Amino acid sequence: MPLDLPVATPDNDPVSSGALQTRWKQLKESQPRLRARDAAEALGVSEGELVAAQCGVEARPLAMDVEKLFAGLPALGRVMALTRNENCVHERKGVYEPASFGPMAGIVLGPDIDLRIFPKHWSHLFAVDDAGVEPARRSLQVFDRHGTAVHKIFALEATDRVAWDRLVAEFAPADASIPLSVEPAVRVQRSPKAVSESERNALLADWAALRDVHEFHGMLKKHGIDALQSMQLVKGVYAERLTATATHDLLNLASEREVPIMVFVGNAGLIQIHTGPVARIMRMDCWVNVLDPDFNLHLREDRIAHAFAVTKPTSDGELHSVELFAADGERIATLFGKRKPGQPELESWRELVAALPRLGA
Repeated sequence: MPLDLPVATPDNDPVSSGALQTRWKQLKESQPRLRARDAAEALGVSEGELVAAQCGVEARPLAMDVEKLFAGLPALGRVMALTRNENCVHERKGVYEPASFGPMAGIVLGPDIDLRIFPKHWSHLFAVDDAGVEPARRSLQVFDRHGTAVHKIFALEATDRVAWDRLVAEFAPADASIPLSVEPAVRVQRSPKAVSESERNALLADWAALRDVHEFHGMLKKHGIDALQSMQLVKGVYAERLTATATHDLLNLASEREVPIMVFVGNAGLIQIHTGPVARIMRMDCWVNVLDPDFNLHLREDRIAHAFAVTKPTSDGELHSVELFAADGERIATLFGKRKPGQPELESWRELVAALPRLGA
């Protein structure tokens, strides 16, 4: 039975905190297992606006200082880090190691929590105590200027609660009544440029000259194309189309053969990486899931419009990846075999990628 929600009118602003709190409460009573992101979509607001509406009830606005925040996270001890995009959720339990920052980006290199941070997209920070679960679930939640979630940190049983409270108090602004201001997100229609045969040949030559995977983004900028178009252009040479179910096959094979892998999932503000084994793989409706004690992955298999097995030359030998894209060209996830810089790729990973079903084979 559909929930009867107030209609947005000039006199009934759906983003006003009182109206939104009421509508959110109704929705939670109707669908208690509904995630905040899905509830926000149903209510016609961003997730950040939905969280902001709970200020004074379950949420508290905090001052945003990315470097200072990461300086305080190691003291929390064991937590769960969550990063997602429209089609994939990446959850990793562990301890935040100290971060280092350059002019444009930051990095956390830890055996458990491994992040690439892009601070310009970090706009709003909240401390949230979700009383809808027992015991109350505590989190720190980061949103961009559009109110889209960038990163979330959840307290666990082993988390240092005293350090958590100290960190929240340190970031609490003097004026907690400042409303959240979000900019409407503008979706740019993907429009791949026309590429001539000579331009494709130039791309193939530059691809062959790659010596480090980090050169890949610069190569794309040089040719004025995105990652998806690049793989479509080098198909048959450096990329092969995979079936949409190949990701499920990959995870199952990695589990069965005990091949350690790397799983990259991100958004504009953060990339989160799992490195290690995967064991418990489950398909639930349209979701492919990894449900391990310290690593969970939830991937919308039905949203995979383009899947490629990709080869990139490097000074350490060829590297093979599986790269997943949605219909709009947005990257869903990227998977590699476990490897450290300066080391060759695992042969077991190469064999696994070779065994994945090719489209049209």
